[in-house]
Amino acid sequence: MAGLGIVSLSAWLFTMIWGALRKAASTRSTPLCRQLVVRPFSFHRTVLAPSIPPRPRILSLLSPYKFRSFASKPPTPPAPAPLPILAPRSVGTWLMVSATLVFGIIVVGGVTRLTESGLSITEWRPITGILPPLSDAEWDAEFHKYKQTPEFKMLNSSATLDDFKFIFNMEWGHRILGRLIGVVFVGPLLYYGLRKKISPSSFARLFGLGALIGAQGLLGWYMVQSGLDDTNLDSPGAVPRVSQYRLAAHLGIALALYAGMFGAGIAAIKDWKFAKGATWNGLDGQATAQRVKTVLRNPAVRAFRNKSWAVTGLVFLTALSGAFVAGLDAGLLYNEFPLMGGRLAPPADELFSPDYAKNADKSDLWWRNIFENPTTVQFDHRVLATTTYLSTAALWIQTLRPAMRAALPPATRIAAHAAFAMANVQVLLGISTLLYLVPVPLAAAHQAGSVMLLSAMLHVAMSLRHPGAAARAWRKVFAGRVGTVNVSS
Repeated sequence: MAGLGIVSLSAWLFTMIWGALRKAASTRSTPLCRQLVVRPFSFHRTVLAPSIPPRPRILSLLSPYKFRSFASKPPTPPAPAPLPILAPRSVGTWLMVSATLVFGIIVVGGVTRLTESGLSITEWRPITGILPPLSDAEWDAEFHKYKQTPEFKMLNSSATLDDFKFIFNMEWGHRILGRLIGVVFVGPLLYYGLRKKISPSSFARLFGLGALIGAQGLLGWYMVQSGLDDTNLDSPGAVPRVSQYRLAAHLGIALALYAGMFGAGIAAIKDWKFAKGATWNGLDGQATAQRVKTVLRNPAVRAFRNKSWAVTGLVFLTALSGAFVAGLDAGLLYNEFPLMGGRLAPPADELFSPDYAKNADKSDLWWRNIFENPTTVQFDHRVLATTTYLSTAALWIQTLRPAMRAALPPATRIAAHAAFAMANVQVLLGISTLLYLVPVPLAAAHQAGSVMLLSAMLHVAMSLRHPGAAARAWRKVFAGRVGTVNVSS
């Protein structure tokens, strides 16, 4: 009976609580879809509306009950894609400074070759060689080493210690400038790479240039070794000097380094300006990405750009042939222009002399004369220089035509004018150098002019470069910010 009474009491309490809950829910003036539905034998309560109504006081007594909402939440918008890395303007400035230093070392290297100073330092010490001789004993030791070289024995046997100090300091300055270029380029490159100021692809390309700087140092010493070896004096008219092949390779890498740094610097600066809303190469009005694409897709503009790159390559090849002229002292022959010995070209037996062939069957007659015969080397350089000048003039004439003038951006036309003007200066420097028997100031200016002409042609070609993806993306962001400011103001 006691158990039956307990069960009856429990049922009565449950009925009272259940009735109180239903009454509390029915008295609220809410739609049916927002009423509470309580499951007495479940530990969950379902709310069919996004917002939960205030809990009745009696529900606070039911602390074991947990509440869960099945109402749908608004979808979270996807996070915007991160913008690509846009190199800051300081990257372009750093690259242009590096290119200027390479330009300087090319000129200094030319003067070192013209003053016959390149063989004065007979050892390669990348670390300890930073300091020059500081005492008389150290100078005497270096001078003694130089006296053992073929150059001193055959050409400079009457040189004094003061003469040696001049050529030593020329070569030492050349090497120190090379080390400075390595520090100025590699240090900021690592900083920008670690701080993610440049994209991974840009870092990889610039790291390749940094590796090329190291290779250039090794190649420079390899070139000097060829001038210290007296076993290379068996060819006709041989004198103690570095191999013209290694000299051309040394200059070629220097020109490649300069072109890479100069081109990357121009691209970084132009992309930065374009991203900040500047006009593209002087186009009137708003230089939208679509308008730039339309200009660059013009068949006439595309043909002009391809020709610009072709002429740039021709300038590079002509400058490289100048290394063979310098290496063989070919500028001291036929000091007249445009004729060579009273005719446009020397006799065939002089251009392709059998004396330069080393194979018994004379199978190497052609290529050895092209690269080792001073007469042929000078003739080839004349032909390349004339072709380069006429090609630059033809490219400039195209910019004067009304149709091409309307199609090309203003900056491209200005760059073409500057390139043709530099070509005229370079031709005058080359002819003067030849007529006056290669004086050091004129010859150094001629070598500097070749780099300046290369720069001018690179600028022409780069002026028709499409802005990078990062520059286009950031330009949209910048335009949106400017539009928002204008609307709010």
